[in-house]
Formats: sequence, C-alpha cells, structure tokens
Amino acid sequence: MTIKHPTASVFPFALVDGRWRLGMIEHPRLGWWMVPGGHVEAGETPDQGALRELVEESGFTGRLLPAPGPELPAGYPHPAVAAPWWTVEIPAARDNHHGEPHVHIEHLYVAVVDAPEVPVGEAVHPFRWTAEEELAELHAPEDTKIVGKELFGRIGELARLTS
Repeated sequence: MTIKHPTASVFPFALVDGRWRLGMIEHPRLGWWMVPGGHVEAGETPDQGALRELVEESGFTGRLLPAPGPELPAGYPHPAVAAPWWTVEIPAARDNHHGEPHVHIEHLYVAVVDAPEVPVGEAVHPFRWTAEEELAELHAPEDTKIVGKELFGRIGELARLTS
C-alpha cells in the first residue's frame, strides 16, 4: 500500500518595484528554486501549513487568495477552511519525514505578500523575488514553472479583487 501524506505549498506574489514577482526559495537538498512548502503538521489544516511554511522558509507573511469556486451557502453553521487552488498527488523519494518512497497529497495555495521589503523573521533558505521573464530559465521544477506562468497571467486581477 502506498503511503500518502498531506503537504502544502504556496505561490507567494508581491509587487516589487511596481511589478509582480513570485517568491521562491532555494531548496538545499534538491538544489533548485521552488515555492515555499512542506509537510502539514499534526493539528494544522493545509492552509495553516502553507502559511507556516511561507514564514519559515521565506521570512514573509502573506494572505491567501480565495480559490476559484462557490462560497458556502449563507447560514452554513461551520467555519470554512481556506481551499487550495489545486490538490495533486506527487511521487516523493525518501526524505527526512519518511524513510521510504511515498506520495505527497499536495495542496497548492496562492498568496499575496503585502510588505515584500519587510520580512517578519529570518528565512531558513535563500529567497528571491522572481520576475515573470526569469521563471522559464530558472533551475526549477517544471510543475512550478507551469503553475507560475499561469498565475503571473492572472495575479494582478486576482489581487485587485481581494484587496
């Protein structure tokens, strides 16, 4: 039986020098540029995990943008958890969490960092704000490039609708 574990990643965008940029960390073990993310810890929801990983790995806080889709009906009695934009299964090799190959059930979120010049903490990984034209040539996973390209085309409008 395949072992599956919840993970969460966030595509953090910020206006830097008047242009949208995507925040990326350099992963020390994998050696490429990625968006912040990691395993969801016991007792937290995937959205909480995504925001925790953002602060831990980049030093920045962000606000999650609501995923496209219907809202809960008025009067629904239970609190909503922020929905991911996408949920995917990603095969994973052994890592410091699991000693055997497994599958990440990855929850992908989109966030805006409103203060990209003011980190709230020290990043545990090298961090950069990446311009749209830099993304294609960056040493990064292809899935990150695909999603990043899609989101660069929409982030301005998405951020205006939620600010």
